[in-house]
Amino acid sequence: MDYDKLALDLHKQFKGKITTKLRDESELDRTKLSAYYTPGVAAVSKAIADDHSLLPIYTWTNNLVAVISDGSAVLGLGNIGPEGSMPVMEGKALLFKHFAGLDAVPITLNVHTADEIVATVKAIAPSFGAINLEDIAAPLCFEIEERLKEELSIPVFHDDQHGTAIVTLAGLINSMRITGKNLKDCKVVTIGAGAAGTAIMKLLHKYGVGSIVAVDSRGIISDMRDDLNDEKKALLPYLDTSLSGSLEDAVREADIFIGVSKPGLLTEDMVRTMAKDPIIFALSNPTPEIMPDYAKAAGAAIIATGRSDFPNQINNAIAFPGIFRGALDNGVRKITDDHKIAAAEAIAALVDTPTADEIIPSVFDERLVPAIAAVIR
Repeated sequence: MDYDKLALDLHKQFKGKITTKLRDESELDRTKLSAYYTPGVAAVSKAIADDHSLLPIYTWTNNLVAVISDGSAVLGLGNIGPEGSMPVMEGKALLFKHFAGLDAVPITLNVHTADEIVATVKAIAPSFGAINLEDIAAPLCFEIEERLKEELSIPVFHDDQHGTAIVTLAGLINSMRITGKNLKDCKVVTIGAGAAGTAIMKLLHKYGVGSIVAVDSRGIISDMRDDLNDEKKALLPYLDTSLSGSLEDAVREADIFIGVSKPGLLTEDMVRTMAKDPIIFALSNPTPEIMPDYAKAAGAAIIATGRSDFPNQINNAIAFPGIFRGALDNGVRKITDDHKIAAAEAIAALVDTPTADEIIPSVFDERLVPAIAAVIR
C-alpha cells in the first residue's frame, strides 16, 4: 500500500479531516434563534460573566480541547513550521473525536519562543476546556508546559512527552508479567533525552525503578561529564550515574532497552550482552534503533516499536483520548504523575493474558477510553 499517495488523495478529496457540527440538530426556527442568539444569549453571557464556573455548563468548553503546535518538531520531519504541522494537528483532532467523542480545534502558531507561545496560549485559553501541546521541540516544550500548568486553571498535557511515557510504562508492566521480572529491580537503559525520553525516565523513576541509565550522542549521562546542558543536568536525580562510557557499556546486563533516538543504534551483539530475557522497546519511527527480527534473533524476549506493522506498537493514541475524557468529565485541573501511573496501570490491565506479541491493547479497543477516564479524577 502506498500510504503517501493515499494520504494525499484523501486529504485532497475531503479538504482536511474535521468540521464542526451543531449539537442541537432540530429545526432552527425564529423562537430558537432568538434564544440561541440575540436577544436571549445575553442572559447566558451575563450569567457566565457573573460566575465563570458556568462556562462549561452553558458552552462547548465542557468537551473542547485545543491542539496546539508551533510546528518545530513534527513527526520525523523536524521543524517544518506551522503550516506544515496543520495536517498532523487535524489528525490529532480526528483521534480525539473518533475515540473519545471530544471536540478538538487544531491551532498552529507562528511564534516560537517560550514567552510568545505561553502568552498566546494563555490569551486563547478561556475558549477551551483543556490544552494539548503537540510537536513542540525540546527543550522548549518542557518550559512551555510547566509554565502553562502553573498559570492556567485548565488541564495542560504535552502528549509527545507523557502519552509516550504512559503507554511505555503500560507495556513494561505487562512485560514483567511475561518474564517474571520485577520492574522496580530492573536495569533500564534509555537512549534519547528529548521530550519522550525525559518523560519516560521521570515516570519510571516515579514508579520506583531504581536503575535508569540514560545515554545521549556522547555516551552515558552522568555527573562525571562536564558537557551537560541544563536539561540533562536536571535529569541527574532520576538516573543511575555510577556508570560511564558508551551505549555498549550501558546495555551490558541491562534488563530493558528503551530507544527514542535514531535508527540502527542498537546492535545484535549489544542485545546479546543484556540480562536474561531482555526487553527491547525500539521506538524510533519509522525506522527503530534495531529492527524486530534482528532483536529477536539476538535473544530478545519482548520487542515493541513505534510502527503499526509490527506487534506492540507504542502509540500515544492509546492514552491521550482517555486522559482528556477523564479530565474534562471529572473536573481535573492538573494531570499529575499519579494520574499517568494510574492510566498506565489501567491500560495494562485490559490485556488479560499478555504474550510477547500482545503487551498492550489495540488502539481500537472500545474499553480503553472508559477505563482510563475512570482513573483521571
